[in-house]
Amino acid sequence: MRSAFSSSIRSLAAVALVFGGCLAAPGQNREKFLISAKAGGVNAISGRVDVRTTTGADWQLLNVTDDLRAGDFVRTGRDGLVEMLLNPGSYLRMAENSEFQLTNNSLDALEINLVRGTAIIEATGGDDTELAINITTPHARMVIVRRGLYRVNVVPGDNTELIVRKGRVLLADSHTKIKSGNKVIFSSNTFSVAKLRDVDKKKDNAETWSKERAQTVAQANQRISSRELNSFLASADYWPTPFGSRSSGLWFFNSRYRCFTFCPITLVGARRTEGSTQTSIGRRRLLRRR
Repeated sequence: MRSAFSSSIRSLAAVALVFGGCLAAPGQNREKFLISAKAGGVNAISGRVDVRTTTGADWQLLNVTDDLRAGDFVRTGRDGLVEMLLNPGSYLRMAENSEFQLTNNSLDALEINLVRGTAIIEATGGDDTELAINITTPHARMVIVRRGLYRVNVVPGDNTELIVRKGRVLLADSHTKIKSGNKVIFSSNTFSVAKLRDVDKKKDNAETWSKERAQTVAQANQRISSRELNSFLASADYWPTPFGSRSSGLWFFNSRYRCFTFCPITLVGARRTEGSTQTSIGRRRLLRRR
């Protein structure tokens, strides 16, 4: 009994990312779940957003059911906004007239290269959850290590601005820790740190949209019934081997809201029957507040 329970805990901890079946093959429905160890699922689009697979390739229209691969570039138009899934519980939201490359989409070495424009990163999880979201720009390298809300602005040929509204960031080159309420300006080989001012707290269109998206995914999370979640877990005959997830939860597709939302989960009991593991779980609501 103890062996089966321990095995179930290890198995459940291996769940890093739940995507729809369209990630596995074109034409499939996203409501059919598939366990994946990679980031890059497109969760929401507003306006014009394009994608290209390699430098020099033609830009093509990005669809909300697409999934980015390592090396893909994404750009937003004058009215373009896009939300992409990172590791479970973390979202990347790009503002208008911006461009980024998904340099590495594996959860253990996740890296986003912001070429120009503005990126807003919302990361959730427990207080002791250690994240590793690598962000690079033409002027800086940084790692988001705690849940929180972050904004990165890049002016090509000029500077990079990091705003930490809540959370903690590690500057890769200097190992300097930047905590909540601070702003960093990177220019050439130098950087300066200052407290956020009132002007830094004003919300533009990108932040307004990000807040609306945060509210939407929070509502979607609240609308997921225990029956739906238990039904999914019970339908899996096995879990894949661990792939280094840093989050105690999984992505869950809410068909009512047509998007993925993060569900923190806790294993409270397990038993093995005819080669399959049955679990009952306790799930806390994910509430996003500003």
